[in-house]
Amino acid sequence: MVTIDITLFLQIINALVLMYLLNGVIYKPVLKILAERKVKLQGMRDDVTKYEDNARRRQEAVDQKMHTASMKAKKALDDARSGAKAAGEEKVAAIKAEADAAREKQMAEIKSQVEAARKDLGAGVEEFASAMAGKILGRSL
Repeated sequence: MVTIDITLFLQIINALVLMYLLNGVIYKPVLKILAERKVKLQGMRDDVTKYEDNARRRQEAVDQKMHTASMKAKKALDDARSGAKAAGEEKVAAIKAEADAAREKQMAEIKSQVEAARKDLGAGVEEFASAMAGKILGRSL
């Protein structure tokens, strides 16, 4: 059983003094450390959010630059292809024109040779025919 005497009041005073001292020595510093930690963590979260936003913006900028560079490279490649195709077509047309001109020249030369041969043969055919007829008939025509 509890007896009410002076020791009870001394124990109550002792407990109050101990609570006051512990409050100042342990509880308040721990609360202060926890509050500082909370502020520090919130600052770190804000920094992380800021860095993530910055990284996202930089990635978007890099993606945009890559897309632009890719489009420029594709355009340059298409231009080079069309230029090469046009140059190739030009060379083919020049070679074809040269071949056509050479063919026409050869055809004209062959025609002139054929005409010359016809003239030579036409002049000699009458003589040859009368000589042959004379030999076959055995008399001169």
